[in-house]
Amino acid sequence: MTTMLLKPAVPILFVRNVTESAAFYSSKLGFVIDFLYGETPFYGSVSRDGACLHLREVREPNFSEIAAREPSLILATIEASDVRELYEEFNRQGVEMPQEPTEQTWGGTDFHVRDPDGNVISFVTFGA
Repeated sequence: MTTMLLKPAVPILFVRNVTESAAFYSSKLGFVIDFLYGETPFYGSVSRDGACLHLREVREPNFSEIAAREPSLILATIEASDVRELYEEFNRQGVEMPQEPTEQTWGGTDFHVRDPDGNVISFVTFGA
């Protein structure tokens, strides 16, 4: 009997320019650009270690206006082995981080990154 397994979900972030967004994730957050699709890319993928994010070009990022008013609107969460070390790495890169590492009552320590399109990504370590 075969056991069916689910694999990690891949969030799709809405961005204004896939090429520029992929460059941000690569140069500032240490992700690798897996692919850019389209003659003028409108879809792409970036990854780092086991984390993967897809980027989808839209005329206006749907969540950016809401995210500006709602500071805890997180569009993806990525688990990391050491969020404090990762925070320091991103800090050296000058990344916008609306939340510093914070020990949460639900058992994790997390911080938030805001990309140039207003997408907020949470990086978390459980039991840290």
